[in-house]
Amino acid sequence: MPTAVISGTGAYVPTRVLTNKELESVIDTTAEWIESRTGIRERRIALPEQATSDLSYPAAKQAIEAAGLQPADLDAIIVCTVTPDMLFPSTACIIQGQLGAHNAIAFDLGAACTGFVYGLQLAKQAIESGSWRHVLIVGAETLSRIVNWQDRNTCVLFGDGAGAAVVSADGNGPRILGVHLGADGTAGDVLTLPAGGSRLPASLETVNGRRHYVHMNGQEVYKFAVRIVEEACGQLLAKLGLGFEAVDYYIPHQANLRIIEGFAKRLKLSPEKIAVNLDRYGNMSSASIPVALHEEFGAVRLRTGDKVMLVGFGGGLTWGSCLLEWQVR
Repeated sequence: MPTAVISGTGAYVPTRVLTNKELESVIDTTAEWIESRTGIRERRIALPEQATSDLSYPAAKQAIEAAGLQPADLDAIIVCTVTPDMLFPSTACIIQGQLGAHNAIAFDLGAACTGFVYGLQLAKQAIESGSWRHVLIVGAETLSRIVNWQDRNTCVLFGDGAGAAVVSADGNGPRILGVHLGADGTAGDVLTLPAGGSRLPASLETVNGRRHYVHMNGQEVYKFAVRIVEEACGQLLAKLGLGFEAVDYYIPHQANLRIIEGFAKRLKLSPEKIAVNLDRYGNMSSASIPVALHEEFGAVRLRTGDKVMLVGFGGGLTWGSCLLEWQVR
């Protein structure tokens, strides 16, 4: 049976940097208030002419080149996003056309901040079954387009960006040892974008009521996230016959520093064992894990044989964990 490995990664963030200090002139807040409650100092914001596919393309191209492949080598393209260019065609199809990946099927995946981990599971299963050999997974968001810039509880959190990974059958790169996924649709109302779909199609009423922006119950999301990270990691490790002591490094979804510190305390983890980049990018939803993963490819802290846990959580509610065995390329 083929082994699924991450053969290449890429990332792209917009050039526009929005600092906490700048937000002081937009909403009733201070730079110190934002950083003390979120850990975020700045975030990237897409330019007016940039859509999600425009962020995805350079990240995807970089990942394909890093894997030593051509676009025509891809069997599938999965774009994980809650901010597609449009409802259809899918952003994945748009990128397929931009890349010239004419042999690849293409579709979007909507699992919010857990999207990239969901994509890894699909790629792993398809590769192990022999259906695909090379899968491009992109996590990309332009969240700045769906936040209410008058709501300081949400607009300070989010940023735009894209991360990508190619998952291949065998070859060099971190091996995907296992994935665990979960969902709880009964609690979906704690994090939602109410309007724009078939339930509440766009109308003057929905626009005036600001129903096309993110609505979040921050306290409930925090309680869910801190609990579910430990559960998601623990359940995957149990499947693999491992304990928490086997994990050398964690790459969590970058939602809020308090959430990361909360689960670190529960698992008794030192800061050196956790990737953190939200101070520079904010919460990029489905892009946060692949962007952090790409940055780890360029770092020297991980060695061959290290076990790295990716863990995501977000709207749906959804969650997922993925354990990698690092291989230095």
